[in-house]
Amino acid sequence: QVQLIESGGGLVQAGGSLRLSCAASGRTFSSNAMGWFRQAPGKEREFVTATRWSAGSTDYADSVKGRFTISRDNAKNTVYLQMNNLKPEDTAIYYCAAARGFYYSRSPASFGFWGQGIQVTVSS
Repeated sequence: QVQLIESGGGLVQAGGSLRLSCAASGRTFSSNAMGWFRQAPGKEREFVTATRWSAGSTDYADSVKGRFTISRDNAKNTVYLQMNNLKPEDTAIYYCAAARGFYYSRSPASFGFWGQGIQVTVSS
């Protein structure tokens, strides 16, 4: 059974930092794109970032570029999201996701495996 389990969320003041982790079990995703999405109340799930480790590539939404960093440790089958200079508009449930393969689009439909989500709240 494939599982993606997020950790590291919580409440932080604006300007602060959080690091999310996503541990995968049940299979390895070293050849798959992996990423993070988020969903704020009343809004659609939106792309945050993704990485294709084998290609050494990363991709960020404009809203987080320069503040968020995605990384992965294939030996641990884990992907991370370092979030710095957090803003109240970053408040959302954050989801870890693994794409169905190496290629992906920024649409949630491109990702076939999902974590349960973790809350990130940024206070002003």
